[in-house]
Formats: sequence, C-alpha cells, structure tokens
Amino acid sequence: MLPNPLHPAVVHFPVVFAFLLPLFVAGALWAIRRGANVRRTWMLPLVGAVGLALSSWAAVQTGGAESKRVERVVPEEAIESHEEMAEAFLAVSAALAVVAFAGMVGGMAGKTARIVTGVGSLAVVGFVAVVGHSGGQLVYRYGAASAYTSQSRTSSGEVGADTLVRRTNQGGGGDER
Repeated sequence: MLPNPLHPAVVHFPVVFAFLLPLFVAGALWAIRRGANVRRTWMLPLVGAVGLALSSWAAVQTGGAESKRVERVVPEEAIESHEEMAEAFLAVSAALAVVAFAGMVGGMAGKTARIVTGVGSLAVVGFVAVVGHSGGQLVYRYGAASAYTSQSRTSSGEVGADTLVRRTNQGGGGDER
C-alpha cells in the first residue's frame, strides 16, 4: 500500500541520491585514475545521476498532485516558491544526468564531462538542501501536514474554525496547542 500523502515519502529519494552522487563520482574518478575501465567504472555515477533525475521528477509530480490540498492551509506564495525551486532542481538534475552520460565517451570530451559531473554533483548537494529546507518550512512553519489530519489550520498556522467547532462539540473546549 502506498503512503498517503505520497510526496513526503518520495522526496527523500532525490535527497539520498544527491548526497551519494559526489561519493560515487569521487570513487569512480579515483578508480579511473588508477587504471580501471572507464565505461564500467563510470556506470555507477551515471546510474546515480539518472536516479537523481528520475526521483526528482517523481518528487515534482507528487508535489504538484498534492499542492491543491495543501493550499488550503499554506500560503500560495510559499507553495509556489517551493515548486519553482523543485522544478529548477529537476532541470539541473536532468542536465547533470546528460553530462554524466557524456562521461561514458573516451578522450578529452569524456574526461571533461566526468569532471563537470563531479563539480555539478557538489553543487546539487547544496541545491537539494535549499529545496528540502523550503519543503520543511511548508510542513513545520506553515503546518502543511495538517491538510492530511483531522485538525485543519489556516495559512497563518492557526487552528481553523471547523476544527474549533469539532473540538467544542466533542468537549475539547477550543484551541489546545
């Protein structure tokens, strides 16, 4: 059974790939320098870069699918900002996968692509941290998770009137934070 909401589960995959990719690249570059077969050795960073791009795509898709529900409790500007960063991250991840693929060719072009992939993989770590932080803000600052609980909150983080009525009718007596 898939989790509901799916987005919080999916977003961890690009984070993991982003943090592993520089390690994969560093290991491959070290092995290639020691004489390992370039194509065979570069396969792990290439698979990592493609995994990063695909998991980023899945995160963007699931986030978009769930945004309407979360918009009831989170300011639209905050959601749009996070979406724009996530889409930019997806574009960078896809471009990095293309560059990593070019690392499979021989000669100076392949060597350059492998080095650019290494530098890009380090940049992706910083970028995923920024995107993840903005997503965390949606959850912890604006209460995005409350869109999936019995307690609903307004975009300012206050408990909504429907929740107050429910609590009062159930003997809860109002806002109990």
